[in-house]
Amino acid sequence: MLKAVVLIGGPQKGTRFRPLSFEVPKPLFPVAGVPMLQHHIEACAKVPNMKEILLIGFYQPNEELTRFLVNAQQQFKISIRYLQEYSALGTGGGLYHFRDQIVSGNPEAFFVLNADVCSAFPLTQMLTFQKEHGEPNSFVILAATANRKQSLNYGCIVAKEDTNEVQHYVEKPSTFVSDIINCGIYLFNPDIFKHIGAVFQKNQQDMLLYPYEGEEQNNGWHRAEHIRLEQDIFTALAGQGKLYVYKTPGFWSQIKSAGSAIYASRLYLNQYHTSHPERLASNKEGGPKISGNVYIHPTATIDPTATLGPNVSIGMGVTIGAGVRVRESIILHNATLQDHCCVLNSIVGWDSTIGKWARVEGTPSDPNPNDPYAKIDSETLFREGKLTPSITILGCNVSIPSEVIILNSIVLPHKELNRSFKNQIIL
Repeated sequence: MLKAVVLIGGPQKGTRFRPLSFEVPKPLFPVAGVPMLQHHIEACAKVPNMKEILLIGFYQPNEELTRFLVNAQQQFKISIRYLQEYSALGTGGGLYHFRDQIVSGNPEAFFVLNADVCSAFPLTQMLTFQKEHGEPNSFVILAATANRKQSLNYGCIVAKEDTNEVQHYVEKPSTFVSDIINCGIYLFNPDIFKHIGAVFQKNQQDMLLYPYEGEEQNNGWHRAEHIRLEQDIFTALAGQGKLYVYKTPGFWSQIKSAGSAIYASRLYLNQYHTSHPERLASNKEGGPKISGNVYIHPTATIDPTATLGPNVSIGMGVTIGAGVRVRESIILHNATLQDHCCVLNSIVGWDSTIGKWARVEGTPSDPNPNDPYAKIDSETLFREGKLTPSITILGCNVSIPSEVIILNSIVLPHKELNRSFKNQIIL
């Protein structure tokens, strides 16, 4: 029997995803037409003998999360439960806190997936690899190749060429260590809790030796339980014959910012050709012109003279008028794009309206297409005091008047603009 754990974080995470994360928890943001988290659940549900999927995070249980869980359970016919941390416990602390729930039913192994990654999720391949490599109680990290410069932004892995055993692990090193990077997807067995437990015990001893002055007791407990898989566990396990790396030939990317969501949408839409061809729109008589990979929700109303794609996702209840052009964008539910407007490299928020002949455009933050190992850069919002040119984001219920241009800007929710803007955050 197998289980899966998806680490979904909490509201103080995903700040780079604002203003979109104001409306829905980041893991429920739609990427390629379905919530980000659904891609993980679909992949886990396909693994033979998968009995349960646990979500661990510190979001307050809310209506959207509850509705998503109920729908996902019905759709995938698998037990899916949300376990709420009392505080942010780190990638290892959350697992350790809920270890009894994870090991109940005696699973022989369990996957751990970070919610903010986009991947082909080669989970069955990881299982096969684990059986063929190392001892039965070994652990597997999914890895990809990055270029030398970008590898410094990730966990870097040095592994033996012949056995793929991890010899050395460094999280975000200051100098080049390796171009093999951690993808945030792991295959563990219950033995991992011995190693996490050892770190917990050490943290408790350190607290007795070096207590914080005036600290409340439960804060101290939280400090002991705050454990990071990457720095606290993998670094110690490297070189002990316990940790192995499976290098994926498939696609992988992080989803840290809104710009990276558009790139992730492109990767998933491309995968739909084999995994979900029914989700891809096609050119039909009396329908809009489709160029490349496009997802259109069945409830959207689109004028036949509109042109959509490539890499476009149209949400529920969206209305698109005559002559509209949309490319490399995500249009969220109930948005209205009036006649002849143009939307490029942008995310249009829920219930927003773009007027006739208006233009909403951003700058893509794609990886270098000439470098096969390039990853998407996690750009800072500002560089040298100026807003970094990136995709344009309209929050929910934003109104753009006719014939204006919004370029490389972020518009917070519930704004009614009356003129053009360029390189601005409109509060």
